[in-house]
This record gives sequence, C-alpha cells and structure tokens, in this order.
Amino acid sequence: MVSDLLVRRLLADQFPQWADLPLKRVASSGTVNALYRLGDHLVVRLPLRPSGGADIALERTWLPRLAPLLPVPVPVPVGLGKPTDGMPAEWAVYRWLPGEHPPEGSAGADLVSDLAGFVRAISRVSLPGAPPAYRGGSLREQDAGTREAIAELGDRVDVRRVTAAWEEALDTPEWSGPPVWLHADLMPGNLLVADGRLSAVIDFGTLGVGDPACDLIPAWNLLTSTTREAFRAGLDVDDATWIRGRGKALSMALIQLPYYWDTNPAMAANARYVIQEVLR
Repeated sequence: MVSDLLVRRLLADQFPQWADLPLKRVASSGTVNALYRLGDHLVVRLPLRPSGGADIALERTWLPRLAPLLPVPVPVPVGLGKPTDGMPAEWAVYRWLPGEHPPEGSAGADLVSDLAGFVRAISRVSLPGAPPAYRGGSLREQDAGTREAIAELGDRVDVRRVTAAWEEALDTPEWSGPPVWLHADLMPGNLLVADGRLSAVIDFGTLGVGDPACDLIPAWNLLTSTTREAFRAGLDVDDATWIRGRGKALSMALIQLPYYWDTNPAMAANARYVIQEVLR
C-alpha cells in the first residue's frame, strides 16, 4: 500500500537531498503507478504492484536515448529508487512535466498536428536492440480476449456491430514492413497539454517496436470524426494500417470496459467513447 508515510521514508533513506521538500499525491485514474508531486520541480513514481517496476526499468534503459529524438519532453528519470521493505519494486524520481490531460473530443488543430508529429517522430527512431512493444504484435493475439470481453459485456454494447468492426480489422492484411518504434499506450491520460499544444508524453512502460497501427489509437480514444481525418492526414498511413489501428483501439476499449465498469469511472468512460467513435 503506497502512502505518504512510505514515500517520506523512501526519500529519507535513498534521496535525503529531497526528503524535506513538500509532498502531495497527484490525483490520477492510472492503475499502474502512484504519483507524488515533490516540491515544484519533481515527481515520485511508485508502482502499485511489483510488476510495475519492470516499466520503470524499461524507461530507465530507453528514455534517456529516446528523449533527444522526440519533439516534446518525456519523463527521463533523475533518481532511481531501489526495492525495499514496503516497496518491493524499482521506483523513480522524475522532473515534473506541466500540463493537463486532454478530455475526449477536445483536441484542436494544434494538438492534432502535434500528436501526429510525435507519432511520426517516434516511428522514425532507429535505435537498435529495441524490445517488442506491448500490443505491438498481430491483432490475432488479442482475438480471444476481445471476444471474451464482448461476451461479458452482453447488452451493454451493440454486440453485432462491435463484432463486425472487430472482424473487419482481423481480416485486414497484417503489417509486412519492419517493426517501428512505438509508445504503444497513447491514451489521454498519457498525454499532457498546455495552451492547446502537446506539452509532454508520459508513461512509456509499454514502449518498444512493432506494428505502427498501435500508435494510431488516439484517433478513437481522443479525437472526433473531423479531427481524426486531420490526424490521419498528418501521417503516412495506408488503409490497412488505419483499420488495424481502429481494431487495436476497439480491442483495448472492449477489454477495459467490463474490467473498469465499477472501479474506474474515467477508464470506463474512455472505453465507451472509443466504442462510440469506432461505430460512428
């Protein structure tokens, strides 16, 4: 259980230079990490379960190399915490990145352009030795889980239409090009916006290489029918990749919706938004 007292103890033991700074938990709908604002310029990120330490280790390895190649700031660690009593996973201190999460349907032209620019930039990275991205493989790897979620949702979704949309994506030719670098979880909660512009992209725990369709999911979890077309126009995306991207967004939403229906209103609301936009 992550608490203010635990964070204070971890800082005192491992980063005494920051131990006396003001500390305040950051409200978040995220399910993997707890965040604590530390003074004016830092944030502490602590996994909510032991497996979350692997995400921090992944970022520790790759974000210092990726950051100079991307058009907006990303969370490069400034302090790496060791597992200890009460925190059995790696944790980290990062620079605080200002901004707000964009609500669904709110993106203007500048944000759409910036988001397309980020996707273009990360897909053109050529750092060798990259791991496979989470969700970066074939859609067929998600087929069983997606169909189970549709069955579990029952009459809470239009079963016929979501099944047809999912099967259209499955029938689309798979990616035959080289795997590209991906963030692989471009949800609104992982984007920061200031003055209508993309100010940062956070939480790279799913990064790696794979099908470029994976980083098209903001088209359905954030954008509208109008801004979706502007986003696509800013990318070099063929029809098959676009349809696979829609399928990946739909699969994520269908699996998340029954899981978070009663426990995480923000995640459930975003999943419903995706389904609405896909069926539109």
